[in-house]
Amino acid sequence: MAVPHKPPSALRHPGFRWFFATYAIAMMADNIEHVISYWVAYDAFHSAALAGFAVISHWVPFLVFSVWVGALNDRFDSRRVIQCGQALFILASVDWGIIFATDSLQIWGAVLLLTLHGCAGVLWQTSSQMLLYDIVGPDLLPSAVRLNATARYLGVLVGPVVGGAIMLVFGPTRGIFVNTVFYLPIVLWLTWAPYGRHFRGTAPPPRRAVRGLADIVQTVRDVRGVPVLGAMLVLAGSASFLVGNSYQALMPKFAIDLGHGNTGVTYFMLLAADAAGALTGGLLLETSRGWLRITPRNAITLSLVWAVSLAAFGLVRYYPACLAFLFCAGFFELSFGSMAQTIVQMKAPNDIRGRVLGLYNMSALGLRAFSGITVGLVGSLVTIHISLALATGCFTLAMLVLLVRLRALA
Repeated sequence: MAVPHKPPSALRHPGFRWFFATYAIAMMADNIEHVISYWVAYDAFHSAALAGFAVISHWVPFLVFSVWVGALNDRFDSRRVIQCGQALFILASVDWGIIFATDSLQIWGAVLLLTLHGCAGVLWQTSSQMLLYDIVGPDLLPSAVRLNATARYLGVLVGPVVGGAIMLVFGPTRGIFVNTVFYLPIVLWLTWAPYGRHFRGTAPPPRRAVRGLADIVQTVRDVRGVPVLGAMLVLAGSASFLVGNSYQALMPKFAIDLGHGNTGVTYFMLLAADAAGALTGGLLLETSRGWLRITPRNAITLSLVWAVSLAAFGLVRYYPACLAFLFCAGFFELSFGSMAQTIVQMKAPNDIRGRVLGLYNMSALGLRAFSGITVGLVGSLVTIHISLALATGCFTLAMLVLLVRLRALA
């Protein structure tokens, strides 16, 4: 009996190791800034509206600018676009620090800096995916995308812990200045990193003007000829729009409703279970490379298990079971998300790769701005437990229709 081929790990590639490490540190810094700035802003204003705007400002730039940033990557050096994003992160942190030091925090200033932070994120994430393909190539791409997603969750998990420690040791003002240092490794490495279309001197694709909404429409038309791309865009967009990460913002309420011991500890454990599941998924899938084929059908199937896990978490009131369901949700979210992104990377036409990746990020990240309506707002009417189950149920129906559509196209 033939032994299944086990693809090599992207960690064997020295360039990817640098990319992975600097990306994880920058992601940690991103989340440290959230911890410090959100804490000070809430302490100053006690404004739920400002907290809600923080979520909106984080995702709306992905909705509005992702395709535009992808177009920039088709024409310009991805390394420099990433560095521009990191420069905006540093500028936002420095501005927060100055405002904290001078005790001049105002609502309008917080809104401006939160928006600046969101714009930095879209410059960074879309461009990183573009550069990632150039670093590792198609053979190592599945491993690289999976590990990159793992690094993102690692930053999300470690960032709040490190951010809390920095606030305790340095205080929020000095702490936000200290955090700027964590953005520097990726900036410095990209200065000399020998990767990217522009470094290799290959001929750039034909230039197309960036035309805002018209460019999004044109990119959608361009990918219609590749049904697999359309399927993955629908998968990512449906998950983002209907569920997104809205349940994480509502986790304090879930913790209160469980009524298990200390609410703060319960809240932390619920968040940790979700992140731990994602980290475990990344590590397990990486160490067992090749056992699960990268196909649209498998990506959709994994997303269905994710939806069932979240629905069960929302409806069950038994604390250990909730932890287990959240762990499963994190595991399968990373699994189907990294698989869908890999398929998009592999199938995207080279001359419009940046625009296609931008369109994918617009679906996978930008549409999260609306998940607060499908879960949060509806939850205020029928309880968040029922609204989460309804959202995941609608997602399940959409994916079943998509599976039927793919079978018809096969």
